Amino acid sequence: MKSARSILTVAFWLLVAGLFAADLCLLQTYTPTEVTMGPVQKIFYFHLPVAICTFLACFITFVASVGYLWQRRTVFDDLASASARVAVQLCAVVLVTGMAWGRGAWGVWWTWSPRLTFSLILFLLYCVYLILRSSVEGRQRRATVAAVYGVIAFLDVPLVYLSAKLVPDIHPASIHLETSMQLTLLAWAVPVLLLTGGLICTRFRLNRLHSQLAEQSETDGRGFEVMPLTGNVAEA
Repeated sequence: MKSARSILTVAFWLLVAGLFAADLCLLQTYTPTEVTMGPVQKIFYFHLPVAICTFLACFITFVASVGYLWQRRTVFDDLASASARVAVQLCAVVLVTGMAWGRGAWGVWWTWSPRLTFSLILFLLYCVYLILRSSVEGRQRRATVAAVYGVIAFLDVPLVYLSAKLVPDIHPASIHLETSMQLTLLAWAVPVLLLTGGLICTRFRLNRLHSQLAEQSETDGRGFEVMPLTGNVAEA
């Protein structure tokens, strides 16, 4: 069973790597160069799918946080933690690729436009989420505090999305793409989505293993338990 799982895991990551390599070739041989921005515009095909997957990871954290507050099951806390960690990683990529794109398109690395500002806030919010998890003692208390924070932090996601649409922004609210550009964007979305799912699942499995070990340790540490009604002492 473990051997089959290992083979599938290796095959999955090889597939993801292969799709990224194919997409890089696609950019060079098929995708046209945008007239106004030039080659730097091609960062967009990676930047946008990563931004969407960042929102997805934040949404999973939100749903899992609500699930924990509702049912108090550790599995929801483990999922929220896993997706939040991936959200931080993806959001960092969004910021870096956005800065590189902005430098080529607008001539500046950073400007305090609404969307860029809310994107930075989103990154910081989920960084604080991870810091909060490491600073609160007690598994149940930590999970509860993190769940409440995870619900609140998600409120910034719609602000990131709507900011360029509702407020004047240097960041374009929408972009018109030719058919070949649309196909390239779709091709890049596939490996980015697979990468996001793979990272969340991998981290979730690690969290579950850690939680199970912690629960086992707590059970083993009880020592002797007093049996109800009889008052007899038995090994835990």
